[in-house]
Amino acid sequence: MDNFIFKADSLYCEDVNIRDIAEKYGTPAYIYSKKTLEENINSYKNAFSKKDNLICFSVKSLSNLSILELLHRNGFGFDIVSGGELERVVSAGGDPKKTIFTGIAKSEEEILNGIKKNILSFNIESESEMYRIESIASKENKTVDVAIRFNPEVDSGGHEYIKTGRKKDKFGIFLDQIIRFVEHISTSKYLNLIGLSCHIGSQIVDLNDYKITAKYIKRLAEEIDKFGIKLEFLDLGGGLGISYSNLDTPTPKELADIIEQELEDRTEKIILEPGRSISGNAGILITKVEYIKDKYLIVDSGMNDLLRPALYQAKHDICNVEKNTAESSEWNIVGPICESSDVLAKDFKMSAKEGDILAIKTAGAYGHVMSSNYNTRRRPPEILVDKDQYKIIRKRESYDDLFKNEMEIED
Repeated sequence: MDNFIFKADSLYCEDVNIRDIAEKYGTPAYIYSKKTLEENINSYKNAFSKKDNLICFSVKSLSNLSILELLHRNGFGFDIVSGGELERVVSAGGDPKKTIFTGIAKSEEEILNGIKKNILSFNIESESEMYRIESIASKENKTVDVAIRFNPEVDSGGHEYIKTGRKKDKFGIFLDQIIRFVEHISTSKYLNLIGLSCHIGSQIVDLNDYKITAKYIKRLAEEIDKFGIKLEFLDLGGGLGISYSNLDTPTPKELADIIEQELEDRTEKIILEPGRSISGNAGILITKVEYIKDKYLIVDSGMNDLLRPALYQAKHDICNVEKNTAESSEWNIVGPICESSDVLAKDFKMSAKEGDILAIKTAGAYGHVMSSNYNTRRRPPEILVDKDQYKIIRKRESYDDLFKNEMEIED
């Protein structure tokens, strides 16, 4: 359920006409519904009935500071994958002690910054990373809390590029290596093992995959019990799927029920790392039809603004923000980027004419965060709607923004 609905013949976000926003801020532009974000936030806050839990929002899915501040005010923690995301969390008022640092290529600078900011945990993803964290911690004379991100060998996710839990994937530690890591950490002066973590993929709609993963994490926790180590949390990751085109998808409550059932005799706090299932249906991307050419609707937004269709062959529902009586046709909706892959939708049936504003739905996750300046195009603004009010939470880039870090060569 989202809050982008037609009233009469016009598309609204909550109580604001989308065309009003387009006229004020232009296109392309991302528009988010605060009410939808809060509804999705509450679905996770109310999901668990038995287990102590912490919901760590996946910053990579939507990293606008205003959105992160909203999540922090609702008690959420954060899952980060870079030093930049840590700076975003802190700038938004987020609590480092509710922040987990994932990612397979943490630099010395990022690790040191995480240690100094006293984050909740580093998710260790390789032997070399374990030794690097230990070395930096020793120089700081601090004992650092860590978790082991293991690879449960579960093949799950909506596309090959977003599957992360298999042995051939680059993420996590293989099951047969974990005890060796535990043995080393248990004798280390500078590492303190407080959790187990995993993440099997993104856009997951089969809850049985989470059930299998919960069984794995329970089995590993039982093995770690033998070392006399008391874990503080078990992190089942994120990846819960959402509907892009009237697909039936599971709810956070249904996911939590499975986790509580499988881990009912464990005492650790449960951590989840949702992203898409909070931000996905809370956002749209609006774009204007510049030209019609044969079977092409040529719009002013392209793969530089929304990469998912080109990268994942993702399909987003698209609508005209003004209903009309013109006959529908099948269109290839394409953008301005000089790449043949710059296609937002193929053979998409709708009614449209030059000058119309289109809304690309369910664009709140992995939309603006993956945008770029390719073809020297300015990244779009972000607007947050709250009931009958709206405000800009990121300005459209100017050309000065694009050039400000470039240097002239001195003669």
